[in-house]
Amino acid sequence: MRGLSRLIVIGGLACGLLVLGCKKQEPAPAAPAEAAPAEQASNIPPLDESNIVSIAIGSEDHTTLVAAIKAADYVTSVAASGPLTVFAPTNEAFAKLPEGTVENLVKPENVDTLRKILQYHVTTSALDKSWLKDGQTLGMANGKKTTVHVDGDTVMINDATILASIPASNGIVHVIDVVLLPPEE
Repeated sequence: MRGLSRLIVIGGLACGLLVLGCKKQEPAPAAPAEAAPAEQASNIPPLDESNIVSIAIGSEDHTTLVAAIKAADYVTSVAASGPLTVFAPTNEAFAKLPEGTVENLVKPENVDTLRKILQYHVTTSALDKSWLKDGQTLGMANGKKTTVHVDGDTVMINDATILASIPASNGIVHVIDVVLLPPEE
């Protein structure tokens, strides 16, 4: 169970990065010259280890989410302070999408669509799971809305079940089992 919790936290952090990247912000400063080569190579500014981004990058269950965030060029911009709520789909959630969907979305020509999808996983306030009520609507970073469904201890956002919740220094990460797809325009 401990491994699953860490994995969930990391996935949530990755989603937070995606969402933060959706907000109009000043670009994060470049890594300082004395930064480790790995930080410079990935353009990831130094983060505290409890930040949503740091957690996502360290999670083996959220590698697809992290790859999507990098493809959408959100890595440096999602280092914002928040507060944010990130609904972080696991690798298994991405695997449920039709074959070839993820590979297609990470192509440079599809970056706008990918950003809209990632933004649909983020809110600009920290929402504890216990605060979510059945029928409640949430405004997401892409301007679209989601609906909360509560049945006993099960809390869902649209069709995605919250598997775990992880507090972060810049918000909260809710690990989910389905990728949220924004409604058609």
